[in-house]
Amino acid sequence: MSIRLSASTAQSLHTDGYCRFKVDDIAPSPDTESGLGRLQAAVDNLPADPYAPTANRYRRYSNGILLPWARRVEWMPNRQGPKGEYSEYYQSDYNPEYLSKVRHFTPFEDELKHDPFLDHIIWQDFDLTLAFWNEAQLIRPFVVGVHLVKLLVNNAGDRAVSSPDVLHQDGEPFTFVHLVKRDNAVGARTAVAIPEVAGKKPEEVDPASIHTQFELLRPLESYGVLDSMVAHYVSALERGPEDRPGVRAALLTDFTPLVPLI
Repeated sequence: MSIRLSASTAQSLHTDGYCRFKVDDIAPSPDTESGLGRLQAAVDNLPADPYAPTANRYRRYSNGILLPWARRVEWMPNRQGPKGEYSEYYQSDYNPEYLSKVRHFTPFEDELKHDPFLDHIIWQDFDLTLAFWNEAQLIRPFVVGVHLVKLLVNNAGDRAVSSPDVLHQDGEPFTFVHLVKRDNAVGARTAVAIPEVAGKKPEEVDPASIHTQFELLRPLESYGVLDSMVAHYVSALERGPEDRPGVRAALLTDFTPLVPLI
């Protein structure tokens, strides 16, 4: 599958429910190389997912209020708990592994929240959704969620698993995924399918129900999904042939209107 770029990327999101692109093909930034380096450094400092201690999954999550008319993101304050600061993440019934459960994740470091390259990516992603909102929505706030998720396997034969480990929808209107790092990795293959097959793995469904399958291989290769139109999935990661850990890390953004129109 060729990667459709520029205005056609937003059009693909509208007509197909998903799109593929590379960050600098949409909105080039003079800070790409150093910004990517900062994201990759943040990947090395991710804590283990507290809800999946054996899944070889590491992550941080923060959310903020996006103000379209001001091109500004105001980050929500971190909460304080017995184990330190956290951000709340809730997917209602969309994640079958954590039905109606509020999860507490370690938030992004303040330095990363205010990183200009992260801000660049957030606004690039949001701009791809502009055709879906009307004028009244664009003078109201949105919630932006930002995840940094790493799958890491140290030993041959081990697996690292995303959540949920099935085709699924997220509950937010739009989600975008950007590869930050991949090394000595086998798997982590993305599938995008019709929403009716949510809850199953790609190999369990009629191949005709799957729109596309691909792997993000180079940093800042990306894709986006319109949640109402598709289900998506990433397969487990295994260590590659080299005698070093296998890793795949991605930055995810999602966007939801803060309040419905009256």
